[in-house]
Amino acid sequence: MWDQYQIRLSPRSRGFHLITAEIIDALPRLAELKVGLLHLQLLHTSASLTLNENADPDVRHDMDAFIRRLVPGDLPYFRHTLEGPDDMPAHVAASLFGTQLTLAVREGRLALGTWQGIWLGEHRDHGGERRLIATLNGDVG
Repeated sequence: MWDQYQIRLSPRSRGFHLITAEIIDALPRLAELKVGLLHLQLLHTSASLTLNENADPDVRHDMDAFIRRLVPGDLPYFRHTLEGPDDMPAHVAASLFGTQLTLAVREGRLALGTWQGIWLGEHRDHGGERRLIATLNGDVG
């Protein structure tokens, strides 16, 4: 079975946001798969996807604090500044974290570890709505 969806995520503040439930809710045929893969592709260059801690929100806070220190918005050598001081740092952060994930599917569920969840990294102060393409592939049980 192959199936593909476009998922729209509402605008979020700058930082990291747990979106696992939104992804699962947008995939009505996920439950049909006995074994397979879910590929997620974020259609933006100033946000990211990553798989990380799903229980303690302090981890998302700390990751945001780290990336803001690693790539601050006031670096004098950035030339791509027409879209604001947060734009180029957002592109760098998106490249560091990545904009795609491929996850295993087992028995109709994402095969995530106990403390794993899908995060959206919003790297702009006002990034707006974000879109994902979700592609499911696998054997129907």
